[in-house]
Amino acid sequence: MKQIILVGDEIRLEQAAQYHQQGAEEMKREFFNRGEQIINGSALFDQMDFDAWLENCARNSNPATVCPDWAVATTFFAVRKADEKVIGMIDVRHGLTVPFLQEYGGHIGYAVRPSERRKGYATQMLRLALGYCRSLGIESAMLGCYAENEASVRTIERCGGKRTEEKPYTDGKLMFVYQVPCKTEYNA
Repeated sequence: MKQIILVGDEIRLEQAAQYHQQGAEEMKREFFNRGEQIINGSALFDQMDFDAWLENCARNSNPATVCPDWAVATTFFAVRKADEKVIGMIDVRHGLTVPFLQEYGGHIGYAVRPSERRKGYATQMLRLALGYCRSLGIESAMLGCYAENEASVRTIERCGGKRTEEKPYTDGKLMFVYQVPCKTEYNA
């Protein structure tokens, strides 16, 4: 299977592959060292070792082998072009085929490593992912985030997101749900 790579101005989104292991594990340690035990958009990388996780991503990228409680998805690492550092992750779900995604998770989940936040990378990552969604035939992507996550709210709105719903998540925290137009020009 050919690896998918989406190229932006400062970053590339590279479909998860074995050669990302060192950078990915460094990023994971950084999240955990900062007390962040959940890595959004990581397709459960926060709960598995790299090899098992990569196998899981491969299974979930194929409609014939996708886990029954998930959707076909493509998981990318965001790699900064200047120094090849893994700076984040983003998971693009090809459809909203399970209740969790329909209610909260949406088409796209993402995270930027703590030391690389507030540098505009999340916006670049999301724009590239929206272009990829468009190539899959998705015209408007659903995204969800906690209302208290001001950085994610700004990122989604900067990419054209329109808030369609406010509701409590399963943990009781308020979530915002957005629809974001998928534009092909983001893939340039």
